[in-house]
Amino acid sequence: MATENAAFAHSAAEDRQNRLYSRFFFRAPKTSIAGALIVVLTVVDALLVWVSGESAGRFLEVWALVFLVPALFGTLLTTPLASALGGRFPWHRNALLGLMSAVLPVPILLVWRGTGLLLGHFPVSVPIILLFVQGPTIWFRHMTLFGVSKPRHADSLPASAVTPVLSILAITLVFVPDGETLVAAVLFLLFGFLCAAILLRAADRPLRREFGSSGVAFIRPLIEHVGSRDPAATQILENFFAGFAVRANLRVTTVQFLGQNGPVATLALPTVHPGPFAALGASNLPQKLDDLLGPGHGMLFVPHTPCNHDLDLPTGAEVRRVADATAVLLRTLGPATAAVASPLVGAPGARWARAQRLGGAMLVVASQAPSPTDDIAYAIADRLVDESRKAGDPTLALIDGHNSYKEDQGDLTYGSPGAERLSADVRGAVAAALSASAPGPIEVGTALRTGFSVGRDGIGPAGVRALVVGAAGRRTAYVLLDGNNLLEGLRERLVQALGGVVDDAEVLTTDNHVVHEVDGGINPIGERIAFDLLRETVVGVVRDALSHLQPVEVRVGTTEIPDVPVLGPDWTARLLTSLGDTLSMFSNAFLMTFLLLIASSTVLLAILR
Repeated sequence: MATENAAFAHSAAEDRQNRLYSRFFFRAPKTSIAGALIVVLTVVDALLVWVSGESAGRFLEVWALVFLVPALFGTLLTTPLASALGGRFPWHRNALLGLMSAVLPVPILLVWRGTGLLLGHFPVSVPIILLFVQGPTIWFRHMTLFGVSKPRHADSLPASAVTPVLSILAITLVFVPDGETLVAAVLFLLFGFLCAAILLRAADRPLRREFGSSGVAFIRPLIEHVGSRDPAATQILENFFAGFAVRANLRVTTVQFLGQNGPVATLALPTVHPGPFAALGASNLPQKLDDLLGPGHGMLFVPHTPCNHDLDLPTGAEVRRVADATAVLLRTLGPATAAVASPLVGAPGARWARAQRLGGAMLVVASQAPSPTDDIAYAIADRLVDESRKAGDPTLALIDGHNSYKEDQGDLTYGSPGAERLSADVRGAVAAALSASAPGPIEVGTALRTGFSVGRDGIGPAGVRALVVGAAGRRTAYVLLDGNNLLEGLRERLVQALGGVVDDAEVLTTDNHVVHEVDGGINPIGERIAFDLLRETVVGVVRDALSHLQPVEVRVGTTEIPDVPVLGPDWTARLLTSLGDTLSMFSNAFLMTFLLLIASSTVLLAILR
């Protein structure tokens, strides 16, 4: 039987692989900066092949014709060539590739120069070593353009070859090599292309084996989705997800607080996991629901509900379906329930759940904090909701606090001792809230802070939201942070900071997976943002919400959404594992094909001597 200390296999894989492949996301330098660096690096290249005693004019000739002109003209021609052949290679990426093409000769020329110093003479002549470096250049350019521009050799090769071919033409002009040397130049290019093809084939195997699709073909859509939210790229990736979806019945519970002038706030609790990654499918769920539902429902709160990656939605169509069902539910909510409320309470000795009755809603926050806490299996919550419904209790609005991150810890699986403990604590908290309930007015105030950066703060576009409830003689603050969990220990420090502002408080996260698209992957809140700033923000937003308290009525409802495509059990784990295998295979093949290229080209050098 599983235990509460054992992470879901897919959750552990998610943590590791998100960190792995997110490190491959970086921003290319500005084109102007890359161009300036190309000029500098071509000077370095030329200095490395400069032979003592040659004139400055000869140095300038080699630098300008062999290095600078091919680098600059190759960069100018790469994007148009790629576009003409059906690819897409933006100028900023092209400039970076041109920069890397100028970097690649440096270590090879350093080895050549160092060997010459040791031997007292250069092992091969200057024109031969210049031709030699064109193999690694086309190797690197082709693997890049094949993946990022168009995954078809015939359509990527012309753009890949433009810079090394221009260099070879310049070398023949400056040094006038013989026919045998020119044949060697062609062989160097051929070796470079073949090694790039081997590398790409090897990197493609894991995803083809698992899903029957080319992993390399997804590189460009993934980059364009993350970099610019390109709709066509998003569609390609989501179509791939949709091809493996299974059907599931989902549930949405809403709790709406209705003021004198309309809704003040709405809690939307769909049984949807906000993944898998970036803004694909159900990722960025809080912002997507906010946009789709519009402003007519007051401030929208979308905390994490008990579920895991089994309930990721594959495409935006399913998110719209959930939003439509939520909108219909909100339009058809029954009359406000009686003004009966309790404080936020837990059962004696039970610390994994606290409950607050608000009219016909029983709001329950489940969390193992200060111990690690993460995803709670949907089956655990489903059983509790079913028990509550049969008992005739107020509608159970169950939230996974998701507010104490420690790597690979805190998940709760159905049937584990931890699941039984959580269930007992939820039942106890509900009983305590029912016992403490009394008629009386309910007040609600809300506030919002936005403008955070995923890369700088680890907080998503829905920002930091506060819902302050005045009921049963106490004021309770629910702070919702749009991010994937909160570093272990910070939840308690934030609750303590709110101790002088409200009577009770809880700090929650949305588990928004949009924050994964930065270096580091998981990006829990508190890892990037300074705690003092986070505390100041949380206290400030709660104070703002307090200043907007107003009397409300509570309306609550639940609806089922049948037969919704979801990614299903372990699909995300399979994908992330395959992506990890792809990157591992690529890393190994990168080194092996480079060594193979150098070795085969060196054999050719020996023959030329």
